[in-house]
Amino acid sequence: MADQSPLDRFKQALTGASRAIARDAEVEVAWSADVPGSAGNRFRVPLPGRDLPQDQVTEARGFADSFALKLRHHNAALHAKAAPPEPIARACYDAIEQVRYEALGANRFGGIRANLDAATELRTAGDKIVRAQNSSEVPLQTALALLVREALTGEAVPEKARGGIELVRDFLEEKVGGDFAALADTVADQEAFQKLALDMLRELDLTRPTDAPDESDSDSPDDEDAPNDENEGEDDNQGEGDPQSAEMAGDMAEGEGDGEQSSDAETDSDMSEGEPGEDGDASNAPVRPNRPQAEVPASVDYKAFTTRFDEEVAAPDLCDAEELDRLRAYLDSQLTGLQGVVTRLANRLQRRLMAQQNRSWDFDMEEGVLDAARLARVIISPGTALSYKVERDVEFKDTIVTLLIDNSGSMRGRPISIAAISADILARTLERCGVKTEILGFTTRAWKGGQSREAWLADGKPQNPGRLNDLRHIIYKQADEPWRRARRNLGLMMREGLLKENIDGEALIWAHSRLLYRPEERRILMVISDGAPVDDSTLSVNSAGYLEAHLRSVIEWIEKVSPVQLVAIGIGHDVTRYYRRAVTIMDVEQLGGTIMEQLAELFEDEKGVKGRR
Repeated sequence: MADQSPLDRFKQALTGASRAIARDAEVEVAWSADVPGSAGNRFRVPLPGRDLPQDQVTEARGFADSFALKLRHHNAALHAKAAPPEPIARACYDAIEQVRYEALGANRFGGIRANLDAATELRTAGDKIVRAQNSSEVPLQTALALLVREALTGEAVPEKARGGIELVRDFLEEKVGGDFAALADTVADQEAFQKLALDMLRELDLTRPTDAPDESDSDSPDDEDAPNDENEGEDDNQGEGDPQSAEMAGDMAEGEGDGEQSSDAETDSDMSEGEPGEDGDASNAPVRPNRPQAEVPASVDYKAFTTRFDEEVAAPDLCDAEELDRLRAYLDSQLTGLQGVVTRLANRLQRRLMAQQNRSWDFDMEEGVLDAARLARVIISPGTALSYKVERDVEFKDTIVTLLIDNSGSMRGRPISIAAISADILARTLERCGVKTEILGFTTRAWKGGQSREAWLADGKPQNPGRLNDLRHIIYKQADEPWRRARRNLGLMMREGLLKENIDGEALIWAHSRLLYRPEERRILMVISDGAPVDDSTLSVNSAGYLEAHLRSVIEWIEKVSPVQLVAIGIGHDVTRYYRRAVTIMDVEQLGGTIMEQLAELFEDEKGVKGRR
């Protein structure tokens, strides 16, 4: 015991407490920088710092207590049997059930109450409800969960969420206020509690009565959508109903996605062995030849006042390893339900790519596999020779995909979280298929100009100075870097203060030039952005539309001259007016699926062109 660190002793105490709460001597608690979760009696909780900061300790205790209470008081089969099929209703149903089993512990033990309260405060701080400006922006599952918690435990709504709650409190209390007291009376009876919860959701017009809830709706995709063997456990355990509803439940229902999270971690571990690029050395960047295509034509009317303060930086250089681990864990905690949805779409993309790579036939051969489709000719004309077919490999171009993500301030919150996790899963999927992937981000080092603007002021404010801010181009994953080594880097997008202005034209040139120096035969550049280029410092001293005009010129040049295939996805912003191949989505939740579909179409277009040739 003397040689144990304080962290080891804390883990030992936490495991003992979890076993006592769950009444299960086999409970095991493990530290994790990944998403907190549980699978049966195996808990994964956030890793506190070495000096055991109080807020991190309480966070770990809160998650462990919640998992233990779930193990003791929650019947998963009963919960799934009555779950409503509608996504929003399911999200509310899951969130309310978590409040129920946590209330059973909070009402009996003061220590558990304090831990759960602190964990709720931490989860709520990252929820949309704290940023809501009107009632339509308040996540209904979060609001219902906090009001039910208030009724079941007497605990006030967390301070950061009070503004959002007040926007909808009167409406909810008028519609279902009487149900809160009834729920409190049945908190110890899960079956009675869930019946009342479903009645409440029907009163809110979120679901409708049904004699036999059809759970197959959420997990009955066609053959194309079915998960492959490698990820079967991940999709099968993705919550207890529609994976989209689990995603909408967000942080208030992370306990309901435990099975999926555990399987995801196991899959990650499996994929770390024997993957393409396993031995790749990210530091061995290819030599960059002097290619004319790497430079924008001189006819483009654009300049930078100075490039002295611009930086191209690797993600780990912007913060230390421990902070990166915590940021990655925070990213995963924001996207508990989305990972299963996007992973299933990624599996579909993988199957389509592998099918193109591996299967093709030569017909009318003299030997090989008997071609049953041509046996009719032999029957009609017995003198006809038998026809055989031979399977052969299809030529599949060596390919690299670069994902360029807008890291501007307007992407803060849900958009940047989903962009990061989608990029993560895309890189993992393409790596399995032998396709190299690079993930880049672009922003500026300062708001409203930085050292560039100071230099301009010191130089006497010359007219039309051009771009007047310091660029920051971030490398999250290099093309030759294995996915497992770069995974945590994507957490950097969650760092407070990172997202600032966006100067898209120069970011496109940067990403494009990196692609041109690659040896792969086929190069794809995918841009994800939620708005036109904006930099107040630059736009205030140049002609109107200066940055946008440059972006249009760069896009036109790439699309007409470059061998790079360019595709864009706009989030709530019409990018089709800039890019020839583009799609605009209005709901950020569609991003993962849109990325996969756009890539699949690019590969299938290439296959179609080959066929026509």
